[in-house]
Amino acid sequence: MKRFAGTLISLSLLVLAVSQAQTGAMLADAFPTASAQAFHSIKVTRSGSQQPSKGPAEYFTGSVQIEPLFPAHDPSRASGGKVTFEPGARSAWHTHPLGQTLIVTDGTGWIQQWGGPIKEIRKGDVIWIPAEVKNWHGATPNTAMTHVAIQEELNGKAVEWMEKVTDEQYRK
Repeated sequence: MKRFAGTLISLSLLVLAVSQAQTGAMLADAFPTASAQAFHSIKVTRSGSQQPSKGPAEYFTGSVQIEPLFPAHDPSRASGGKVTFEPGARSAWHTHPLGQTLIVTDGTGWIQQWGGPIKEIRKGDVIWIPAEVKNWHGATPNTAMTHVAIQEELNGKAVEWMEKVTDEQYRK
């Protein structure tokens, strides 16, 4: 009986080894410019290693810092960044072709959908903005706010920028 069990285990290990070798060969054939191991390597981007930049004045009002967190990696279309709005700072009106998720990591801010009321957002809140919904978001007049923004690209584009939010719209 022990001999039978040993033979069965040996055969199982052999089948597993052949299967893994075939999978590796298929990946190497499918991705000839990179080894199967390199294709499946985990990438770690260290905190603070991405240089933040000032939010462009054509898309933001006030002081805004944008730190890229990750680009879209094929086959994924999702990218993300950390955005910090100083008090009174805000985005222009905009849409996202496939929607956007915001995760507030610090402070208090506001978000508004075109034609809707301004809503307060706070640290820990997760906000889903559906595809093509015109909106803006930013800090309150007296409190800074930081969020992580995650969105998908459609045909290489993740956002459609529109007109700036006026002071009157912001104070409603």
